Amino acid sequence: MIQELHDIQAAAGATFAELTTKGIVPVSFGNDAEAIAATKQGAALYDRTHWGRIQISDSDRLRFLHNQSTNNFNILKPGQGCDTVFVTSTARTIDLATAYATEDAVLLLVSANRRRQLLELLDRYIFPMDRVELTDLTETTVAFSFLGPDSTQLLEKIGVTELENQPYATHKLINFAGMEVRVAVGSGLATPGYTLIAPASDAAKLWHELVKAGAVPMGDRVWEQLRIEQGRPAPDFELTDDYNPLEARLLHTITYDKGCYIGQETIARLNTYKGVKQQLWGVQLSGAVEPGTTVTIGEEKVGKLTSFTETESGFFGLAYIRTKAGGEGLKVQVGAVSGDVVNVPFLSS
Repeated sequence: MIQELHDIQAAAGATFAELTTKGIVPVSFGNDAEAIAATKQGAALYDRTHWGRIQISDSDRLRFLHNQSTNNFNILKPGQGCDTVFVTSTARTIDLATAYATEDAVLLLVSANRRRQLLELLDRYIFPMDRVELTDLTETTVAFSFLGPDSTQLLEKIGVTELENQPYATHKLINFAGMEVRVAVGSGLATPGYTLIAPASDAAKLWHELVKAGAVPMGDRVWEQLRIEQGRPAPDFELTDDYNPLEARLLHTITYDKGCYIGQETIARLNTYKGVKQQLWGVQLSGAVEPGTTVTIGEEKVGKLTSFTETESGFFGLAYIRTKAGGEGLKVQVGAVSGDVVNVPFLSS
């Protein structure tokens, strides 16, 4: 089923890479400049099928997820959703996930390289009395995201008008060309857009129809560039055992008055006593530099570069910078390269 999708993508010029998680991802369609332009003046289409999709069902599902991550699940109604962070008992970041509440389940969209870890983690916390069922839907579904100002018009072409101007992660199950597709507000980045989840059996047909409606295919290379430019933290880069959600500036994912959950005590203490020692920022760079490079001001070490990309307007990175050193507007040195600390849209929302 997915092979048919890959065949269509390959015919459109896609080159593929195999991930360490064994998934296959279209790296580029040979149109990177056109795809970036579409995110600013049209609508680009990104294949997120390699991301994980975990379904949590049964009557205790909301209470269970409420206790496992940073956001408030108890207030979610069917058709609503939110971003949430899964953390360790000491509030170290595991993954940034998006949750969609349906009539009888919650669907989590999680990073490809955290799916197995989260399945094991969630399973470990299901106790005998809990009415909770976990199902890995990654192999049986696909996920695509639109990015760009024309995303709403593109959705209108396939008959979806109810989601315009709705809150982030609002979603609806629609019937499009004989396919059942869940459409949600939000592209996964700061760029406006929508995310679609559908059965894997409809993957090729859905992709074909969306491209036919005017979406420009976009590879993973462009997504990664946009992720870094916009400041979405990613596992193994910004989301690791070294950092917590407050340092990652994922403030929109944290509900402080929701009561007890894994990592809650640490997060509450950091917030109450202003104990956030470092924060994630964008850095406009004068040259190329490797992630992991130390950030300095004069002789003083003030942080570390976590991600790097080359954009059409120069070199750019993400870095954790010591809070006491400052933030936006700071002049820094990253290895042999100079840098200006800037805000990024994903962390400004």
